[in-house]
Amino acid sequence: MVYLTRVEHFNAAHKLYNPHWNEEQNREIFGKCSNANWHGHNYELHVTVKGEPHPETGFIFNAKTLGTLVKDIIIEKIDHKNLNLDVDFMKGKFTSAENLAIGIWNELEPHIAREGAILHGIRLYETPKIYVEYFG
Repeated sequence: MVYLTRVEHFNAAHKLYNPHWNEEQNREIFGKCSNANWHGHNYELHVTVKGEPHPETGFIFNAKTLGTLVKDIIIEKIDHKNLNLDVDFMKGKFTSAENLAIGIWNELEPHIAREGAILHGIRLYETPKIYVEYFG
């Protein structure tokens, strides 16, 4: 099995906040991330597909096509946006890195499958020291 990863970067703002809790509870659980005026991250996104190399191209997936899919389907929707307010696939969800990784998977997977590849994983760095991985 061969794995191919595309890396992209985007910037986005969000707020972690449970509307069923008071301000004190939100601050206790989410800390600065519950700031009423939002906060932002410089995210790094790794999208990994897997498969066997095609005998005529040697590719498991065309890297240029993968880059175009990631940019058109994900980056255009989330770069320099507010994840809580502006991103359709995050509406009504906590905008944690975990849920964002799942949302990205759900957006990309059908497009990658249609191109004949298998989406292996999403790795999303929220900071240089914190990342999540999702494998569907």
